Amino acid sequence: MILCLTLIIIYCVFMCISGVFGDEMKSVSVTEGDSITLNTDIKVQRGLNTFRTHCMLLWMFGAQETRIAEIYNRKMFIYDSNESFGDRLQMDNQTGSLTIRNIRTEHSGLYKLLILRNIIRGNSYKRFSVSVYAHLPVPVITTNSSQCSSSSGSSSQNCSLLCSVLNVSDGTLSWYKGNSLLSSISVSDLSISLSLPLEVEYQDKNTYSCVLNNPISNQTKHLDISQFCHTLSLHLTPNVSQQGDRTAVSE
Repeated sequence: MILCLTLIIIYCVFMCISGVFGDEMKSVSVTEGDSITLNTDIKVQRGLNTFRTHCMLLWMFGAQETRIAEIYNRKMFIYDSNESFGDRLQMDNQTGSLTIRNIRTEHSGLYKLLILRNIIRGNSYKRFSVSVYAHLPVPVITTNSSQCSSSSGSSSQNCSLLCSVLNVSDGTLSWYKGNSLLSSISVSDLSISLSLPLEVEYQDKNTYSCVLNNPISNQTKHLDISQFCHTLSLHLTPNVSQQGDRTAVSE
């Protein structure tokens, strides 16, 4: 009788959740303001309740493994002990998958899923490393007239440009000539402004662009040399006047 009862209990716990789980890590990247769903991969069987009595599914967040959501005894609970989530958390009552709406950068971190599935095989885990990136601003290109010059003994004129972005916490700012990378500068985990200089000749016909990117998005500003350097070119053009048989050149 005791053996029979034990086998029944083991069978019930084993059948609590249908699905395959392991101690695995999945990386997820998302842009701030979007929604993401962390899937349990539990298979829903038609006509059956996915979570039977005494089955447990638990979501935790951060190094302290703060409890944020749970399904126990067929009841679903969302916890607000971590106030940064507010009302952003939503859990599927069939699969236990967790959705975070209007996600913020402070929600980056480790999410852990604990599932009680089998007395013999113990608990099952899934881990998600979530990275939330802020929206990227469009780079701004400006000219520096104090650094523009005309090469001596040559008609070529140089134009000094500066590509800048403000308050970037994670990204790389780069200058490209066509598809070729010319220079770049990066920042990580610190909100600062980035600037990257470039010097070109006014007569240069190549295509240039300044790009700000992170692992999931980018913003590009294309350079129109004639637009940015035209005024400077006129300013640097020598003034030629005819004085009798002499030609006077002044700058």
